[in-house]
Amino acid sequence: MSDEVIISRRDAALVVTIHREARRNALNEAVAEAIVAALDAAEADPEVRAVVLTGAGDKAFCAGGDLKPNADGTPFTIEVADPRHYVARLLRRMDACRLPLVARVNGHALGGGFGLACACDLVVAREDALLGVTEVKVGLFPMMILPYLLRVLPYRRLMELCLTGETITAGSKDAEAVVNYAVPASDLDARTDWLLARLVDKSPTGIRLGKQSLSKIREMSTDAALEYAQFMLANMARTEDAREGFAAFAGKRPPQWTGR
Repeated sequence: MSDEVIISRRDAALVVTIHREARRNALNEAVAEAIVAALDAAEADPEVRAVVLTGAGDKAFCAGGDLKPNADGTPFTIEVADPRHYVARLLRRMDACRLPLVARVNGHALGGGFGLACACDLVVAREDALLGVTEVKVGLFPMMILPYLLRVLPYRRLMELCLTGETITAGSKDAEAVVNYAVPASDLDARTDWLLARLVDKSPTGIRLGKQSLSKIREMSTDAALEYAQFMLANMARTEDAREGFAAFAGKRPPQWTGR
């Protein structure tokens, strides 16, 4: 595990903190691989019910890729014989994660950092945090995060952000499609904890299978999605958690989830 990523626990949540404050918590390969490892560990631990992704300090959540010009002046290279970039690996792993991913946006989320926030399931942000993709200002375009921006943002809002490179604030109306809750900096932890409490008391099995299904259904035609959904619903109904949930409802008592 990289020392540029700190792992901690917040009750039933695993907190993953990008710890590169001097570099505005920019992504590099070591950080990406450490986040992937943290997600693997979280899913392997039955006591973990959610994952929080955040940045160190109070300036930046993540400023995007830590791009430095090469000898020829280009800021981005990929191995032509093995074109698997670390950012793509990270985003695929986030996509496949069956635990709820909550972005605690403690500061500006720009470029790839904005993509990370969009790849999470839920976002709690400082109301003054800047969000956006500024790549066009340096002759690039936010390529690898586009699938996640497209899922979250209305098309014309997405195009305006990508084509102008301008930012929006998390507390503005423009960010309503991206941010679940925008709060003053002093309330960020309290609101994050409040949201986590609403997640971790639910059925781990229901959430796990639900997220797995959603990731598949998102890519299907409507007809294929309905075929898949009916089988997944029948499968979920046979789980211990589903049986316990119905029994608890009938008995007017809180459910005791086993995660099975």
